[in-house]
Amino acid sequence: MPDNKKFIENLSGTGKCIGVLTSGGDAQGMNAAVRAVVRMGIYVGAKVYFIHEGGTVIGSARCKDFRTHEGRLRAALNLVQRGITNLCVIGGDGSLTGANLFREEWSGLLDELVQSGEISEEASQIHSALHIVGMVGSIDNDFCGTDMTIGTDSALHRIIEVVDAIMTTAQSHQRTFVLEVMGRHCGYLALVSALACGADWVLIPEMPPKDGWEEQMCNKLSENRADKKRLNIIIVAEGAIDQSNKPITTELIKDLVVRCLGFDTRVTILGHVQRGGTPSAFDRILASRMGVEAVLALLEASPGTPACVVSLCGNQAVRLPLMECVQMTQEVQKAMDEKRFEDAVRLRGRSFENNLNTYKLLSHRKIDSELPHSSFNVAVLNVGAPAAGMNAAVRSAVRVGITEGHTMFAVSDGFEGFCKGQIKEIKWGDVGGWTGQGGSLLGTKRTLPAKHIDKIAEQMRIHNINALLVIGGFEAYLGLMELQAARSKHAEFCVPMVMVPATVSNNIPGSDLSIGADTALNAITDTCDRIKQSASGTKRRVFIIETMGGYCGYLATVGALAAGADAAYIYEEPFDIRDLQSNVEHLTEKMKTSIQRGLVLRNENCSENYTTDFIYQLYSEEGKGVFDCRKNVLGHMQQGGAPSPFDRNFGTKIAAKAMQWISKKLKEFYRTGKEKLDVVWDCLKDETDFVHRIPKEQWWLRLRPLMKILAKYKTSYDVSDSGQLEHIVRLRAKDISAI
Repeated sequence: MPDNKKFIENLSGTGKCIGVLTSGGDAQGMNAAVRAVVRMGIYVGAKVYFIHEGGTVIGSARCKDFRTHEGRLRAALNLVQRGITNLCVIGGDGSLTGANLFREEWSGLLDELVQSGEISEEASQIHSALHIVGMVGSIDNDFCGTDMTIGTDSALHRIIEVVDAIMTTAQSHQRTFVLEVMGRHCGYLALVSALACGADWVLIPEMPPKDGWEEQMCNKLSENRADKKRLNIIIVAEGAIDQSNKPITTELIKDLVVRCLGFDTRVTILGHVQRGGTPSAFDRILASRMGVEAVLALLEASPGTPACVVSLCGNQAVRLPLMECVQMTQEVQKAMDEKRFEDAVRLRGRSFENNLNTYKLLSHRKIDSELPHSSFNVAVLNVGAPAAGMNAAVRSAVRVGITEGHTMFAVSDGFEGFCKGQIKEIKWGDVGGWTGQGGSLLGTKRTLPAKHIDKIAEQMRIHNINALLVIGGFEAYLGLMELQAARSKHAEFCVPMVMVPATVSNNIPGSDLSIGADTALNAITDTCDRIKQSASGTKRRVFIIETMGGYCGYLATVGALAAGADAAYIYEEPFDIRDLQSNVEHLTEKMKTSIQRGLVLRNENCSENYTTDFIYQLYSEEGKGVFDCRKNVLGHMQQGGAPSPFDRNFGTKIAAKAMQWISKKLKEFYRTGKEKLDVVWDCLKDETDFVHRIPKEQWWLRLRPLMKILAKYKTSYDVSDSGQLEHIVRLRAKDISAI
């Protein structure tokens, strides 16, 4: 075991008591956070208490009593009587601010309780320090210091479900829909949902429209209708304002559109629909990771440790001082009140800024006379299996390319279509409405270019292609390597070439996430939810679920974490018959509890011999008299369906960045960048297991012990990579954020 590794064992007997509560408005994913806190707390030997009424399984409330000194005094007494000096608070900035005030007053409250005789001096000494760790549960994503708050992704799912449904009826009747989404002080939901559905116009509180916006919006709607777009979507945050801080309401917009354009216009106010439903896979995983990190933070807390909040920064869990985040959140509102709107956007963070800039780039088409003229031709193609979100990436690449002044070409059916000359110019309007479409509208094939190099080079020459953007999976990765290797033979390939990873398997070296993986995870999670529900009546049943992924166990592992599975078998973590037997014994014990069902996920290529049928038969035989088994091979349903909000936005933003990179390289050095490009590919080659088509190192493998802990297995957990307390300004300076 390396010296730099630090492990904790389960049942280590800390003797600590942890209280967990949810406060303020409910948010999908809070229950997953509560579950993680409880099970991780038990794992480390702590006693865990629910604090009720604190929409969650333990109830959430906005407590007026806690805002008074007397209320906090009673709360202190309740905690001391139960030996609780560690609090995990799941809520918004108001709840977390109140919790921090409670911590600051703690010693004074204990003194009062001693003086009144309600607790002893000894009890006051034993419970002298109160430790607080926060997790932000808010669908608005309005808390500074974290890229995402628990519940935001699920709320986006509800919004996009409604938008997708509306789009079908609006197209039938040529209507304009004005949608109001939540966000009194934060426009994140409105902005990201507008990006995810390609809305015509969006109004948010952080960046009010400039004077004269009414005429500009009506002109935009009119132009889109003239381009044969049969529907218009306008998304409004409930807190949308103009430059004078006056509210912009949905009724105001409807009246404006009807009066100026005469369009049939309807208003839809989503309201609390956005808070409802089951949490998305993203929110379940986020909440689980944050819950575990919160317990670790409480374990490591000392009397001088400030209250902290567990945050998501890129793909890492970090701990930030609670009040630094609260103060920056309050600074956003202050900036808006003072009409410093650019400062408000900046304070929201890089993720928010990226969303806003990308929306502006893609939604407003410049007239031809305003466009730069680059004289460069850029081709876009899909390669490999289809992945939800590919079309959003193509749309983004095409529109950004046109904005940069390039002529954009679409290649049908991947490299196979390339060699056949299936290449045509693609315009701005050709990709309208592509964001929410599943599959690959360009067509995609697994064919690699090596056998067709000469013909592809000829087509590059015929169409004068100056750069390539390839959107796809491992075949796209291999394909670009083959084109790069052919540069010595064909000068046509000495051009900027970039790959945007798009595959449900999430197996591309050099990238933590691929377009399509989130949609596949949600398909797996939804199916597992339904399967578990079907077992609620029959009891004593174990389901074996086979997921896709080739040799990459991402879908099986992360799907198991999101679905609360009992085990996940993957290629990257070898297992044998003893492991299978151990899992059977675990499930046998589980059947003695109130939860009499089991769920086991198996990656399709995890083992040549321990097939899904083998595991099903083994479990069936060993479980006789205790539980019965069912199996389900999910197959290609994981590749299908409409893309999730995450994949729509991820595809949109990463393709926009890829096209901007191409533009930069075309301007810097045309046909001279071979050496620099080769270095990048050579580095990636060293990181790749080409036989099994996976990266040699994969970040998500660190989640496997977490999955086992939450399934109540005895295991060890590596805490050497756990979050460390950082300052928000220093974290921002690192320029790390989710795309």
